[in-house]
Amino acid sequence: MRKNRKKGKELIITLIVSAGLLVFLLISVDYTRKGNVARQKESLEKAIQRDITYSYATTGSYPKTLDYIERVYGLSYDEDLFSIDYEVRGSKIPPIVTVTVIEEKNDNEKAN
Repeated sequence: MRKNRKKGKELIITLIVSAGLLVFLLISVDYTRKGNVARQKESLEKAIQRDITYSYATTGSYPKTLDYIERVYGLSYDEDLFSIDYEVRGSKIPPIVTVTVIEEKNDNEKAN
């Protein structure tokens, strides 16, 4: 009978440790994914600003649309992951560019 109790306790401890490791692994994967998306967003913002600056340097005016940057300078990005708001203020005034992660919006909507 004592052997069965000892085996039962060992099984419970094993299950608790395994569950803890699984939770730790899931949290680590989520943290890594979020860090990767943040790096992609930063890279996209830099690419857009680089193309805007290059356009101004070569043409004397800022691009009127994001589509222009995509066609002329080859900008590409994951449209399912990022939303870009491109607000033109004038030909000699830099546009306001806002990159938003779409997935974060979806996570917030699910939480509410």
